[in-house]
Formats: sequence, C-alpha cells, structure tokens
Amino acid sequence: MPLDQIDVDKMDEVPRIGAEEAEMSFIEHLEELRWHLIRAISSILVIAIAVFTFDKWVFKNIILAPKEPGFPIYQLLGFAPPEFQLETRVLGEQFIVSLKVSIILGIIFAFPFILWEIWRFIKPGLYANERKAARGIVLVCSALFAIGVAFGYFIISPFAITFLAGYNVGAVNAPTLDSYVNYMTMFTLPTGLIFELPIVAIFLKRIGLIDQEFMRTYRKHAFVVFLVFAAIITPPDVVTQFLIATPLYILYEISIRVVGRVEKREAKEEAKEAS
Repeated sequence: MPLDQIDVDKMDEVPRIGAEEAEMSFIEHLEELRWHLIRAISSILVIAIAVFTFDKWVFKNIILAPKEPGFPIYQLLGFAPPEFQLETRVLGEQFIVSLKVSIILGIIFAFPFILWEIWRFIKPGLYANERKAARGIVLVCSALFAIGVAFGYFIISPFAITFLAGYNVGAVNAPTLDSYVNYMTMFTLPTGLIFELPIVAIFLKRIGLIDQEFMRTYRKHAFVVFLVFAAIITPPDVVTQFLIATPLYILYEISIRVVGRVEKREAKEEAKEAS
C-alpha cells in the first residue's frame, strides 16, 4: 500500500499479519530468508535430478520434439520443418547440455513452488488488506508463466526452427546440440516471464508509476516496443515476430482493464474512508 494512503497516526490500528514475525531481528530475517531459499533451490534440484535420470526420454519427447514433423503445430497447420541433424563438437557436450536442460526444466516446473516460498516470506510483513488484495497471486502468476512457456514451446519454437533451419546461403545446416537448446530456452523461459505483464502493471499502478490513462495514451508506443522486442528474441521472420508481438499487445490491453479495475476499487475505498 502506498504511504500516502495510510494514516500514520492510525497505522498501529491496522491489523497486520504475523505481527510476531515483524518483531524479528535483522539476523532472524536473514535466517528465515535462507530457509526459504534452501527450500526453493531444493525443489529445483529435485526436479532437475528426476529430469537428468530420464534424460533420454526428456530429450526425445520434449526438447527435440519441435524439430520433428509429428509435432502438433505442424500437423495442425500442414507444414513441416526441414530435416537437420544435431551435432556435438566438444567432448562432454551432451553431458553438459543434459545438466543444463535438467536445471532449466527444474526452474520451469518448480516455478509455482518458488513463488509460494517468496509469498510465504513477504506475507508476514503485510497488512490484512494488503494480504486480501494479493489473494491468489501465486496461482495467477504460476498460470500466466505456464501459459507463456507453453506458447513459446508450441507456437514460437516450431515457426522459429522452421525458419532458421530452412534458411540457406549455400552452407550445410548442422547446428550443435548446445545451440539448439539455447534457442529453445530463449523461446520458452523469457516468454513465460513476459506473460507476467498484467501482474507487473498492477505493481506499477500500486506504487504510482502508471495509471489506466497513461497506458491508454501509450498503447501505440507499446505495440512498437513489442515489435522491436519480438524482433530481438526471434529470427528475422515477420510471421514469428507478430506471433510474439500480438499476444504481448493483447496482454497489454488486458493489463489496461486490470489497472482500471484496481483504480475503481481504490476510488471506492477512498470514498468509504472519506464518508
């Protein structure tokens, strides 16, 4: 809650969640944070170990699937990627890449638990109304992240792979396994984070940096920014560029409406306090 919305003289009257935690010393807060980080990192490691244990199945059915003609989007739209063979040119590359994939998938699948640990750490310092306003935040953020990752995996990666593998200036396309995994990571993990845009918009509204009118005024500028961003993280293909920029703009429009609802709720609360 912004400080200008709090009556300092009545601050002690506002119910605060976990008042006993609020009296913890700085060292005790660090100790509490340490255990939250340990649990979050442990969740990543547990999933990473499971992925590494079944690495052959993971690579065949998840990592390498978007390069195969049987991938769902190819069947749905009636096109197929060009055939190409992945190579390894460094001793131990397959082992290192397997570790990398295990950690990345560990982060992706443990993301809801990581958010939950973050929420558990900050929740004791919130007032009752702030906790109520943030109800369901972990579920919403996790859902948006999952949708973003799925969009990058099922939509962006097939078009990007088809374009990049099919682009030819006279050389033979023989990408390394490491470069392929790096591109797959770029198509999915950042997209999941980008889909948190509505949550970011609410946060910026809460701290007073933006409002609904500001977002409406600069919606055209935002679309240009999305196009530039899409051009940076995708191959120079107009179709793929719009495949990323369009959902980003839709998320921006959703964010405008969400921020508008926040403004209306804040206006009602201020009217009640004034009366």
